Amino acid sequence: MFDAARKVIQLVAQLSDKFNITDWRQYQHNIKTIKKHYRKAQQSKRGKKRNEEQQVQQTQEAHKAYIEIADSFFGKAIQTIDYINEHQTLSIIDTAKLLEIDDYLKHGARQIDQIKRRVLQGEVIPNKEKTYSLFEPHTEWICKGKLGVPVELGVKVCIVEDKDQFILHHEVMWKQTDDKLTVSMAKATKQKYPNLHSISYDKGFYSKGNREQLSEILDAFALPKKGKLSEADKSIQSSDNYIKAKQKHSAVESAINALDNHGLDRCPDHGKLGLERYVAIAIVSRNIQRIGSILQKREQRLLILRERRARL
Repeated sequence: MFDAARKVIQLVAQLSDKFNITDWRQYQHNIKTIKKHYRKAQQSKRGKKRNEEQQVQQTQEAHKAYIEIADSFFGKAIQTIDYINEHQTLSIIDTAKLLEIDDYLKHGARQIDQIKRRVLQGEVIPNKEKTYSLFEPHTEWICKGKLGVPVELGVKVCIVEDKDQFILHHEVMWKQTDDKLTVSMAKATKQKYPNLHSISYDKGFYSKGNREQLSEILDAFALPKKGKLSEADKSIQSSDNYIKAKQKHSAVESAINALDNHGLDRCPDHGKLGLERYVAIAIVSRNIQRIGSILQKREQRLLILRERRARL
């Protein structure tokens, strides 16, 4: 809600300055006022209180004040917009700004409603109703289930890496679970590289149907099953082909870490197309870096051999 309020105030202030409307001369102070209430609402849950009832009461009071101040600025912004529409001649740029302001006002109204339902009424907001970024609405809540980093905000990317640590294929996972990409990733990679004969997956990619379809595409694959294993599952996962495929799996983790370290931990481009483009460029960069690493090691080995020969 703070982002929505901040953008509404900034954009309305810009239009007001253009049309000589003096109502928003202190817009920077207004943003600071909202931010102050926002921080107070944040901190209201963290301090130690005498009892739980006092904790809840203080939290609700802080959020009520936060909602009221934001709602008052939204109402003032709507009045200014109505005045501009009635008394001013608008250019295409002005109209575009008004549409942008209207979009942020809708975001603000939704966030006010959700804060009331969650904090004041104790309702649990379903994930499908939540927006994790006003500027990048495609951002998802990713539950990693790992110590230290249990959740992240972003978009998942699925990659296929070969034994030489080159990334062969990738796909941005727009609201998809791992098991929906198991077969399609294998087919797409096999089409590009016909010599592909084995792949190792994480447990999240498993389903009975996926295992049956992969057996028709690949000679060998490691697709570990979640939960308790039946005797048939134990037999499959103890086979030589499964073990050989599984032993190659640790290299994939190094690819994920390498992509993070080479810029893919944060995407500066905007929109879905910007994210897809940035991911593709990052993967190309990683593969080029890998070629450079191989050439550098080769030169080092040649240099060592030359030094040994010179000594002889």
